[in-house]
Amino acid sequence: MAKLGLRRDIDLALHLPLRYEDETRVVPIADAPDGEPVQVEGVVTESRIEQRGRRQLVVRVVDDSDSLLLRFLNFYPSHKTLAVGQRVRVRGEARVGFFGREMVHPHFKAVDEHTPLAQALTPVYPTSAQLPQVYLRKAVTSALARAPLDELLPPGTVPPGLPPLREALQRLHHPPPGVPLAALEDHSHPAWQRLKFEELLAQQLSQLASQHERQRLRAPLLRAQAGGLQEQLLAALPFQLTAAQRRVGEEIARDLCRLRAQANGAGDDAAVPMHRLLQGDVGSGKTVVAALAAAVAISAGWQCALMAPTELLAEQHFRKLVQWLEPLLAARGQTIAWLTGSRKGKGRKAMVAQVADGTAALVVGTHAVIQDDVHFARLGLAIIDEQHRFGVAQRLALRDKLGAQAGMEPHLLMMSATPIPRTLAMSYYADLDVSTIDELPPGRTPVLTKVFADDRRATVVARIADEVAKGRQVYWVCPLIEESEHI
Repeated sequence: MAKLGLRRDIDLALHLPLRYEDETRVVPIADAPDGEPVQVEGVVTESRIEQRGRRQLVVRVVDDSDSLLLRFLNFYPSHKTLAVGQRVRVRGEARVGFFGREMVHPHFKAVDEHTPLAQALTPVYPTSAQLPQVYLRKAVTSALARAPLDELLPPGTVPPGLPPLREALQRLHHPPPGVPLAALEDHSHPAWQRLKFEELLAQQLSQLASQHERQRLRAPLLRAQAGGLQEQLLAALPFQLTAAQRRVGEEIARDLCRLRAQANGAGDDAAVPMHRLLQGDVGSGKTVVAALAAAVAISAGWQCALMAPTELLAEQHFRKLVQWLEPLLAARGQTIAWLTGSRKGKGRKAMVAQVADGTAALVVGTHAVIQDDVHFARLGLAIIDEQHRFGVAQRLALRDKLGAQAGMEPHLLMMSATPIPRTLAMSYYADLDVSTIDELPPGRTPVLTKVFADDRRATVVARIADEVAKGRQVYWVCPLIEESEHI
């Protein structure tokens, strides 16, 4: 059980069934539905071994309504239970075959006329070959009685209609007859809803605790300066920011200079690390907002890194940032570095050296940015685009690049045009602050986003054919998550 993580009583109590078998009733053989699990009971009238390409054990069971053929392609000494004259209770899928009703490899046990039926649905647990279901059921039942499942939440916390935790687990492990199997298997039963509530509450509390813990960490204090690089960039842009871009830009700027509160209420010489998600549709202008945040960091004497999941996306950012920032950085004796998996040799070594000595104020690239040989002089801000495409370890690796400034970590700005449910959950449960660009620049056509299930792929292909027939272009993007030397 240890291999399944089942070491304590509470582990077993929370080891929930995959599905259930209904052994609370017996159906006459004649009424057994075709192709559905059913339990029947009868007397063995025939038991023989046949040689049909391979040895098979064939057993005939008869009740008052009909007979049923049991077929076993693999059989063991325990099958001696199926001797002629023995009453057995059999569970499996009955199908009408050439020789009449038949079950292949059903579950069975010897009974007599007085053997009682199960009083609850029989749970089927996730297990291993070395851990039989019968043993696991007994272990779970025993642990459920001992596990500390007293209600800890204040009255009124649990939503109305949901049972106490112990009662919910008891119902899931031992559902009484009459409980709709569909509600148990699709997790819509109130007992499942109670566990979902418990899990969501625990996640929310842990995320809130994580946010409170982050308030104690230290990050560089990045204040926007009058006449600084961010104001120079705004003046040089060939377009005006939208109201939404200005709003989220101000939210980010406030984060970058939010002072830590000390125990005595006084301020600190460091900021609280920013942990913000910037979301907006494609074309809403997230890159220029990120560029302004980078300008604040650079103007304050720190470096900024922007990491994207693919070289194509990283190159798009690089071209825009070079166009906007390179002339301004050149006047300060600084550059923009470009680091990707395809950049090798002397060119890469030169870029890595510029990152290490601080000449490269802004570093743009893919996973190559977090490789071991890349060392930042003063990393103050890390920007991650399409953040859900990076694993937690990759994001932490970028965060840890602050290097020599012990006890500090960079601010973190994550961007996404396609927030996934996990990202939204992180946001709602206090792990991320969220800024949303909810308007498009003038002249931009609103983006319509649709999600199709894989079984509707033909619909997508047909739509693509229609668009191509009209002379339009279609992009089919297949993301490459991991760097590859072959692509």
